[in-house]
Amino acid sequence: MELQEKIQVLIQQMTLEEKASLCSGKDFWYLKGIERLGIPSIMVTDGPHGLRKQIGKSDHVGLHESVPATCFPTASALAATWNRELIYQVGQAIGEECRQEKVGVLLGPGANIKRSPLCGRNFEYFSEDPYLTGEIAKSFINGVQSQGIGTSLKHYAVNNQEYRRMTIDAVVDERALREIYLPGFEIAVKGAQPWTVMCSYNKINGVYACENAYLMTDILKNEWGHEGLVVTDWGAMNERVAALQAGVELEMPGVRNGNDARIVAAVKAGQLDEAVLDRAVARILTLIFKAAATLSQDFTCDMQAHHTLARRVAAEGAVLLKNDSDVLPLHKTTKLALLGRFAKNPRYQGAGSSLMNPTRLDNLYDEMLKLLNVDSLPYAPGYTEKGDQPDEELIQEALALAEKAEVVIICAGLTDLYETEGVDRQHLKLPPGHEALIRRIAAAHPKVVLVLSNGSPVEIPWVEEVPCILEGYLGGQAGAGGIADILLGVVNPSGKLAETFPLKLEDTPAYSYFPGGPATVEYRESLYVGYRYYDTVGQPVLFPFGHGLSYTRFAYRDLALHRLEETDTPSLTVTFKVKNVGQMAGQEVVQLYVRDVESTLFRPTKELKGFAKVALQPGEETEVTFDLDRRAFACYDPQLKDWRVEAGTFEILVGASSQDIRLRATVEMPATHPTARATRTEPAIYHHFPKGACVNRQDFEALLGRPVPPSQMTPKGHYTLNTPIEDMQASFIGRRLFRMVKKQTDQMAVGKEDTPAALLLEATSHEMPLRSMLMGDTPLTREILEALLLMMNGQFFKGLMALVRAMLTK
Repeated sequence: MELQEKIQVLIQQMTLEEKASLCSGKDFWYLKGIERLGIPSIMVTDGPHGLRKQIGKSDHVGLHESVPATCFPTASALAATWNRELIYQVGQAIGEECRQEKVGVLLGPGANIKRSPLCGRNFEYFSEDPYLTGEIAKSFINGVQSQGIGTSLKHYAVNNQEYRRMTIDAVVDERALREIYLPGFEIAVKGAQPWTVMCSYNKINGVYACENAYLMTDILKNEWGHEGLVVTDWGAMNERVAALQAGVELEMPGVRNGNDARIVAAVKAGQLDEAVLDRAVARILTLIFKAAATLSQDFTCDMQAHHTLARRVAAEGAVLLKNDSDVLPLHKTTKLALLGRFAKNPRYQGAGSSLMNPTRLDNLYDEMLKLLNVDSLPYAPGYTEKGDQPDEELIQEALALAEKAEVVIICAGLTDLYETEGVDRQHLKLPPGHEALIRRIAAAHPKVVLVLSNGSPVEIPWVEEVPCILEGYLGGQAGAGGIADILLGVVNPSGKLAETFPLKLEDTPAYSYFPGGPATVEYRESLYVGYRYYDTVGQPVLFPFGHGLSYTRFAYRDLALHRLEETDTPSLTVTFKVKNVGQMAGQEVVQLYVRDVESTLFRPTKELKGFAKVALQPGEETEVTFDLDRRAFACYDPQLKDWRVEAGTFEILVGASSQDIRLRATVEMPATHPTARATRTEPAIYHHFPKGACVNRQDFEALLGRPVPPSQMTPKGHYTLNTPIEDMQASFIGRRLFRMVKKQTDQMAVGKEDTPAALLLEATSHEMPLRSMLMGDTPLTREILEALLLMMNGQFFKGLMALVRAMLTK
């Protein structure tokens, strides 16, 4: 019997209650099964750069220990490889480890756009560009799922900050939604069919993601053809029946909130068509049986091979930002000084739900010893563990070692307290202790190599003082080995930035609007995100999108365009040649951008539409070919509700970064909707976007086509289950609830003070909505919370009576 036939037979055998029960988890990590029908319970766990299968107690903030697993570089480093095949191999390896640990679904990858470098979770996301995001996510998903293990593409959608992430309303115009924030998901869904898509916590244009039928059904299921299920982020469920109708099949984690019973009641009352429930159950059972088929077979993977792969990936994801006077690669006979605590105690992963337990952990000091075949190297920590203040004694020790060295290597970056899930960054600066060490050493020594460990961009106002900078990102458990390979020329660097490094925070396009709050965040910059902003307005940057140096040089020539006239939709074949004109084998990431020379709709000056990574020996030349479909030239027309190519001239730009364009040519493209005419004028500011522009409310509302909702705390008397508990303190009961939650989170953080977990718990206690109190082991019920709401909103006696009823029927 075919799987879908089997599933339909099982659904017919189920009671209404059994169907509803499958729509929520069994506990924190397991889906429910039905023993009498032979339906197993499967396990899902956090990712995305490795397996985080917890031992014993469960949480989603990284408090409890997990089984050892290979910690690959985080998403920011994976994207910097620009290597589809390599990312596929990473996915394969993680899929193998899931098989070994009997995990059916890995909760990743994250495909949210890096709207602002301040987002505390940017280390877990790929890029500021949707095309690159989608291509890397697609490769990762295909790799994992090649092993018969599911993935969860997250966090769908417009989840680009941590501040008030569970309640914030992202107010975004339709073109920005379609052209910036959704295409990464679209590419991954169409090209990889992730077994699950995870909906985000936040609202999008006034509607919670979990209830957003436009996103979950109209676009994801109907337009993109997603065949899997939609699962909530942990605790993201609002109204269960509305979510089911919107296309969200699975609620996680399993909690005693009465939602299964609400589904049953809605069906019995005629408020929910049972066919909707049956379709949801069919998707859930498909996931369970696909995973169970894989997990029924024992599997053992080669962890050493995975460590070796992690080292290769770390090296390919490292970006050589600067290399004046060819300081790198180093000769083995060069007298070195290795400075910075990170050299022996590396920062190699992010914090929060992705925090994992590596199978081993390399450090740069030991890896350099191995490659140099020496017993020791001059080393000084240079800064304290926190790095929050300069330490003159440590700096003097470092200066003394630097004085005797020919080349000084400084390991610095962001500590784990600077970037973590749940908390956005407040600035782009390095810790004061790190910066003081760099500036003092650079002032005293002409040959300094700065190795950065961070998950997102940092300001480097002293960039001219340091001749060589290698961005190592968060390189995973083997990251130090990959960096050592680059420093000593074992590997030629080939990473390219998947995000722009601005000169300063104030230069970033969302600076005036991020993170918004307390109720809304307005995406007034619209399409002008990342390089689409910087390159359009001519804003100088520290390092542009796509930038990355090599130990060799590459020449580009012979750009040729061939338009296929006979096709129904515009398409173009682009060819050109790339040659390694240096003395060392290397890899070049060639990038293709498209520019619409003149458009009636506003557009950025260029958009990435193709890339390839080519490996070339010295003197070797190859031809690169890109095939562009109509979407490469199209923009989304909200009036047509479709992608539209306007007839006219398009420029094809080929280069080594968004600002290092080597070849260009033009082509005339026909229209896809020749009779379409714009009837609504876009605000002029978006057609001539100025540098440092601050879009006013009137212009943004004109772009939206509707008023911007107010952004204010919910006043007393109007509290709901979605009101953050911190915001209820105008009420006596609200203050008591907030203190209770704060006490619980403080207790959870005992022994973990001054850690990212403590920061996340602190933010959670302040920002969690009232309904989140139903998560975990709690005596509370939704009815109790609704009774308390009545009392807080001024209906004390009505609430008291409801509370008594809720306690008696618990």
